[in-house]
Amino acid sequence: MTDSRGTLPDAQVRQMFDRIAGLYDVMNSVMTAGLHHRWRARAADLAAVGPGDRVLDVATGTGDLAFELARRVAPGGEVVGSDFSEGMLERARTKDGPDRGRQRVGPGSGGHMAPSATLRFEWGDAQALPYEDASFAAATVGFGARNFADLELGLREMARVVRPGGRVVVLEITQPQRPPLSTFFSLWFDRVVPVVGRLAADEQAYSYLPSSVKRFPRPGELAATMQRAGLEDLRWVLTAGGIIALHVGTRRA
Repeated sequence: MTDSRGTLPDAQVRQMFDRIAGLYDVMNSVMTAGLHHRWRARAADLAAVGPGDRVLDVATGTGDLAFELARRVAPGGEVVGSDFSEGMLERARTKDGPDRGRQRVGPGSGGHMAPSATLRFEWGDAQALPYEDASFAAATVGFGARNFADLELGLREMARVVRPGGRVVVLEITQPQRPPLSTFFSLWFDRVVPVVGRLAADEQAYSYLPSSVKRFPRPGELAATMQRAGLEDLRWVLTAGGIIALHVGTRRA
């Protein structure tokens, strides 16, 4: 069942991500040939944070972008990974050990465990973030903005918790507009991804992915939404032949 926007209700989306949490990392690597790690690293670069900064990663999933950010804020910084799926958060918390609340992450650690930056994963609704105004140096979202029931509200919340002059970064899949890549994109997302979902025993989840990408605004439209949400100096970069878009904006003073 879908709501009036043609999307799944929030509760169903949350349950879906809880179900696929155990396969999420493997499926991401299969569907992107492992390139999603490189795209997350670029998103972390665009956040322009450094040692000692405090950063929020919204819709963190299993935490890959949060780990990237933690390497950049070490030593002495903190990254909070927030998500509405407890299943995803559990995966993130156990990636480097049994500590469910706080982990230590640092550059050159090989396994994320150098004692130099704090990484915490906690439940949060992207449209009502439980953080004070201007409490982070930057906020990011990687492949999660298309799951916001109200995109502008989610972006407005991200801008709210970032200090003036700080950055909001959005990493998301976008639809290429010209063949042959647009043809390949359509075949891959409309036919191959749902088949992968059936093999993973969750066809609904991997049918939801193509439909959520199609609903998501084009790069120029997303930039305009980010501007309405309180951001300025908007720019975006297309990579992977136009399949991946990285947007960055600055919180207005």
